[in-house]
Amino acid sequence: MTTHRFTPTSYHNIIGTMPVDLRIADGDTVVTRTIDAAGYDCEGVQRASGPNPMNGPIFIEGAEPGDALKVEILKMVPTRDSGFTRSVLAGNVVDPETVRDLPRPEKTLWTIDRENSTVRLSEPVSGLHGLTLPVDPMIGCFGVAPSLGQAISTATSGEYGGNMDYRRFGPGSTVWFPVFVPGALLFLGDCHAIQGDGEIVGTGVETTFEITVRLSVDKRRRISWPRAETADDIITVGNARPLDQALQHATTEMLDLLKTDYGLTKVAASHLLGQVVRYDVGNVFDPAFTVACRVAKKWLPVR
Repeated sequence: MTTHRFTPTSYHNIIGTMPVDLRIADGDTVVTRTIDAAGYDCEGVQRASGPNPMNGPIFIEGAEPGDALKVEILKMVPTRDSGFTRSVLAGNVVDPETVRDLPRPEKTLWTIDRENSTVRLSEPVSGLHGLTLPVDPMIGCFGVAPSLGQAISTATSGEYGGNMDYRRFGPGSTVWFPVFVPGALLFLGDCHAIQGDGEIVGTGVETTFEITVRLSVDKRRRISWPRAETADDIITVGNARPLDQALQHATTEMLDLLKTDYGLTKVAASHLLGQVVRYDVGNVFDPAFTVACRVAKKWLPVR
């Protein structure tokens, strides 16, 4: 297997079928440096416009419609000492009568201590003096070219992945995407140093990273929505609006996963999910919301 150091020749604000920027073999590893959600690189130079400019597309040999693309997130290293967030909650996450009292959002800078793996507000905020948080890296936006020749904004998400902003998509996680076009055409970018559930201020701590991923093709593994696995959990993801539709997609995908991978009947899967399922909110800021359906591996039958 080969390791490719991938320097993009261009960046994309849409995910779709377009000229390939890197072609690799099944099972190869890619190391690439991302720019931030506003298009600035590790030196603070603007390389592209927002929202969420992506590296790619990466063509994986052997990937065909009906397969699944396996993305192992091996490593994420911040490449800049600064990041930014918005300063105020999004209007759609508070009661309507509260929206009029929210301050105008401003860009807020954060300092990233790469040696100690922490982030802190660059300027004091009343009541939060000394707030220091651990770096907890995640990929905010990544996915494969969607079906039917669609080209979809990196501001949103769907069956193909996209701007899901799910904080468990970080080092040590493996994510599967359904393949819709030859080569899968993977895009990735929009990395966060840390982010709470929901991305409820419209950002995580947006910054730049060097990402290492291994890309493999699972032949004839038909899935409908993104799936993932961590050391402790199996996960399925639904992207839609309203929020209950995203939950429905995620739960339906988990029902199918428990049937195909673990041999559970719908009744057995229902009993299991009814008592041990956990739901995470990935994103409630963007046009499509993200819900993750999560089951701890300790409750699963032995395969």
